[in-house]
Amino acid sequence: MIRTLLFATSAAALAMAGQAHAAGFYLQEQSVKGAGRAYSGEVADQGVSSLWWNPAAIARSGREAYVGLHAVFVDATVENKGSTITYPGGTTLPVQGEPRGFNPIQNGVAPNFAIAMPVGDRFALGLSVAAPFNFTTEYRNNSWARYDALTSRLTTADLQLTGAMKVTDWLDLGVGVSGQYTDAKLSTAYPNLSPLLADGVSQLSGDGWDFGWTVGAQAHLGAVTLGASYRSAVEHDLDGRVLVMGLVGPLAGANRDVSGSAKFTTPWIATLGGRWQATDKLALNAQVQRIGWSEFDAIEVNFAGGGESLRQGYKDVTSGGVGLDYAVNDRLTLRAGVQYDPTPTPDGDRTARVPDGDRWLYGVGATGKVTDSLQVDAALAYIDFDKSAIAHDTVFYEGTPAATTTRLRGEVQGEGYVMSLGLRKTF
Repeated sequence: MIRTLLFATSAAALAMAGQAHAAGFYLQEQSVKGAGRAYSGEVADQGVSSLWWNPAAIARSGREAYVGLHAVFVDATVENKGSTITYPGGTTLPVQGEPRGFNPIQNGVAPNFAIAMPVGDRFALGLSVAAPFNFTTEYRNNSWARYDALTSRLTTADLQLTGAMKVTDWLDLGVGVSGQYTDAKLSTAYPNLSPLLADGVSQLSGDGWDFGWTVGAQAHLGAVTLGASYRSAVEHDLDGRVLVMGLVGPLAGANRDVSGSAKFTTPWIATLGGRWQATDKLALNAQVQRIGWSEFDAIEVNFAGGGESLRQGYKDVTSGGVGLDYAVNDRLTLRAGVQYDPTPTPDGDRTARVPDGDRWLYGVGATGKVTDSLQVDAALAYIDFDKSAIAHDTVFYEGTPAATTTRLRGEVQGEGYVMSLGLRKTF
């Protein structure tokens, strides 16, 4: 029985998602300037604030540093639509508890930092820190969603070392290697064998360092710049512990503290985009990303005495955006853009822990030149995500006489806002 408990909690820990940021659990708030045009031209732009999208972006940027903060606010409702629980013997009852979860996706702040320095006339080195997967959700202890999720927290820090080269007058190349630290923690309610008994609780925490790479190129063709990049998938291996408590009667033997590990892979990202300086004041941007979410096909869980594999069934998706930059004068530049970002989560098996849906992102922003070497970026983004259905079945204590099945049925809807502020300095 402990084998089933460890498997289920470890798998759930790795399914944490960011509904207001980007589809799946990818956090795309990596540039304040980019947020202002809905991330529509980053792969073809120059400077350290575009390092996440293209390591070739610093080949011509000179000595430059960037720091940004993104404050994320989410207004969402996750509502019960007929969820049930079936106890041993076949008795099926509605899942009791609060029928609606208001704002389970927690507000937060996502930081990023980058610095670049030329090495001679043709080379540049860069260092950047990003948080590509960073999210927290919380449901109340008596929520209808408690058998799927109570608390979920995922924090990552990506440290990337980049090298770029100005190959010719028109071609730049770049490569980066990153170390990614991941820390996760979650809790989930486990049913006892009677609706009259309080739930048990399972908690899991784990962390680990893993590594990936990225390559990119930019072609500067007069008024047009084309950019392309590829960021590798990252294989994650989290080591941690599982704590199960509060189970009584025949289930009491499953209350324990054990060690375990879970392996999963985050997606590769291929990006293609262009930037056209249409006039001295107006630049038009377009960008397409193919995100390899099918890498997140299964979660491999290992522990003393066995192991399991849980299929996730995520699908590859293509997102795209268009935007513009308009230089009002030599001190002020305005931006705007729109992006469509579909969800990779499978219809028919979407969990309350991943209340994801297709979304549109609308961004506006500005850059003010404070001095010849210091610029302030600001942006505001609105995310409108489609209403989506939650449908997820879980068999607790599977393969034993205590097998208990929950059938989660719900609906999620809402919207998000992101306020971003950043500084860029040349030196």
